[in-house]
Amino acid sequence: MAPNSATPQTPPSTQAADVPGDAQTAAKTDAKTDKAFARAERSSGWRTIRKVMPYLWPADMPWVRRRVTIAMALLLLAKLVSVITPMLYKEAVDSLAPEGSSTLMLGAVGLTVAYGLARLMTVGFQQLRDAVFARVGQRALRMLALETFEHIHKLSMRYHITRKTGGLSRIIERGVKGVDFLLRFMLFSIGPLVLELLLIGIILTVLFDARYLLVVSVTIALYVWFTFAVTEWRVKLRRQMNDQDTDANQKAIDSLLNFETVKYFGAEAREARRYDAAMAQYEIAAIKTNYSLAFLNFGQSLLITCGLVGVMILAAIGVQDGTLTVGDFVMVNAYMLQITLPLNFLGTVYREIRQALVDMGEMFELLGQPSEIKDDTDAKPLRVSGGEVTLDNIRFGYDPARPILRGISLTAKPGQMVAIVGSTGSGKSTIGRLLFRFYDVSDGALRIDGQDVRRVTQSSLHAAIGVVPQDTVLFNDTIRYNIAYGRDGATQSEIEAAAKAAQIHSFIESLPEGYDTQVGERGLKLSGGEKQRVGIARTLLKDPPILLLDEATSALDSETEQDIKEALIQAGRGRTVLTIAHRLSTIAEADLIVVLEQGEIVEQGTHDALLAQSGRYAQLWHRQQSETAS
Repeated sequence: MAPNSATPQTPPSTQAADVPGDAQTAAKTDAKTDKAFARAERSSGWRTIRKVMPYLWPADMPWVRRRVTIAMALLLLAKLVSVITPMLYKEAVDSLAPEGSSTLMLGAVGLTVAYGLARLMTVGFQQLRDAVFARVGQRALRMLALETFEHIHKLSMRYHITRKTGGLSRIIERGVKGVDFLLRFMLFSIGPLVLELLLIGIILTVLFDARYLLVVSVTIALYVWFTFAVTEWRVKLRRQMNDQDTDANQKAIDSLLNFETVKYFGAEAREARRYDAAMAQYEIAAIKTNYSLAFLNFGQSLLITCGLVGVMILAAIGVQDGTLTVGDFVMVNAYMLQITLPLNFLGTVYREIRQALVDMGEMFELLGQPSEIKDDTDAKPLRVSGGEVTLDNIRFGYDPARPILRGISLTAKPGQMVAIVGSTGSGKSTIGRLLFRFYDVSDGALRIDGQDVRRVTQSSLHAAIGVVPQDTVLFNDTIRYNIAYGRDGATQSEIEAAAKAAQIHSFIESLPEGYDTQVGERGLKLSGGEKQRVGIARTLLKDPPILLLDEATSALDSETEQDIKEALIQAGRGRTVLTIAHRLSTIAEADLIVVLEQGEIVEQGTHDALLAQSGRYAQLWHRQQSETAS
């Protein structure tokens, strides 16, 4: 017996049958997934539309409601005139026909003038409608943009460090554009189109018979179904094309940014092949997209033409048997053309509305993000009497599974300078973030003059604390604007006084444009020391009772550090100062030095007392001194 004879063998036919079965199952699963996604997308779209509606019909702004009502009335008038216009065309044709007569006693010239006036009135009512609604639409866009912008500023630091600023600005930009598009096309394109179709359907039924309405209804139903179905297919193809375009673009930019590396390794041909392979995939996707567009356009034309021919045949038969006039024939043709023009844009409008709903959904999702740090309902303004800062056994971790601070207790008395030092990751900067309440402590309490920072308003807390960070970021504006940012409404003399205290006034005066000098994006036109002193001046202008210096000199050279150190000493006079330091030479004069290691206080005292202990602080001090000497 063969070694494997005991193993049952699967018949070949069964094995072959398994593959198509798996493919069918996978196809069914994909179809179910697509349907579920489409249902979720439609549900999200309706939720988005419901969220927009209050901006168009606010209960507390009657002028908005009046304008919306007037705009809708003008829209109705425009459509009524629009559907009456072909009737005037019919009367003009009948009056010009041999032995023809019109039911209106205006004559051929009068009817032609009336026809022209009706067309002009249609356009006039539409433009007047847009003018009346413009203020409503722009107000809605402005309120949404402002609400989103304000909400972003209310979101916690935890949220902002996980999101890209450019991405947030794009969400606002796309969301506002999406609202604008939805307002214009839903209210003034899709809505009017539906109204016009209903009116034309009523006219065809009343003036002719139900056969005309049946042909038009079937044509429109098939047209809409075909357009939506093909557009859904084209959206997927378009997405693939965009993905391939993005991939090719990324490869091109990546290669050009690494121009020197490409040259070093003689990889020009390799990079060209890599880029061409990406472009080949884009070419395939683009061809499919173009083919699908041609199919959509031809299919739409076929359906509309069939409907138009069907209605015209009915009208031609009516003219032949004498039940209809030549003017009726022309009027039916005019109505069909009137339907055709807006329907031609239906695919584009449908796709753009879908995209607008997605963009708006992202914006409303952003608005739905909860603020992690909120004022208590009974929060009161912070009252600073001396500026004493107390950390009472505080515990905190950005991730609950990874604690950063493990029961820190210390007190900075009014007017004292307390320095917090330690190795990287010990939790120094975290204390500053908790003091400013970017985050809330997990346990314990952080108090200012006996008041828990969680029980006071954030605005009053932020007003009481001035921060000079390690990397001062400036606005892309003038030096005057950046210093004046410390206190809204500051005078020029107050700005100059703050600059003098920060020891940068003389430098600013030496510049050709003085305080009107542009600092560039993020202040890149200034050196590190100059930026830092502008930041100090800005904080001094704020004039807070508590000063937080977060490694304010760690990124500077020794000479600049000494200049900044003198400015910081000047800034701290009369204030409670918490300084988070990496370079110990900047905090030797501190009233109290606290040494952190792994989230716990291991030493505290004055500079001399800590050196005498020969502990962790002494190790850090001697190491930095030897590095400086070498």
